[in-house]
Amino acid sequence: MALTPSTMVPLGTKAPGFTLPDTDGRTVKLADFTGKPVLVMFICNHCPYVKHLAEGLAALGRDYAGKLGIVGINSNDVANYADDSPAKMKAEVKARGYTFPYLYDETQAVAKAYHAACTPDFFLFDRAHKLVYRGQLDASRPGNDVPVTGKDLRQAIDAVLQGKPPSDKQTPSVGCNIKWKAGNAPAYHG
Repeated sequence: MALTPSTMVPLGTKAPGFTLPDTDGRTVKLADFTGKPVLVMFICNHCPYVKHLAEGLAALGRDYAGKLGIVGINSNDVANYADDSPAKMKAEVKARGYTFPYLYDETQAVAKAYHAACTPDFFLFDRAHKLVYRGQLDASRPGNDVPVTGKDLRQAIDAVLQGKPPSDKQTPSVGCNIKWKAGNAPAYHG
């Protein structure tokens, strides 16, 4: 399994808009979070890196509920990765206890707009929806015995909630590459 790092989009980048269905069929838009910081997480069900962090993602969702907008987005090709299908996403929400909307990016247009590269891939935007953090949840990886704390991302969120900029020393997230549909992989993935 090839390890793919996040693309580290330039800080200050404006959040691309999105309108996507959640696991209950409700539409969620970036505009729903106008005036609030928002965390956009590209995740999926089958990736061992996401599975490793899933309890930490659920805890993050619970701990920051109501303080900022949080969404998980699955952009994987479900024709070739059936474990990431919308029906399985719905089961994942229930099994993991996700309190944030888990959205399905069927066309992969949102992943492309965000320059998402891997699962998990995290993008934190301030109240004006300017990018202030892109990087890892923490230093934990499957098999490295580092506990999942969410330290890096939590420090960035806490800074934003206090009206301060997060540290610009940010470590890329790593994980499985987004499973692009045939002929759909963006140029930034080579």
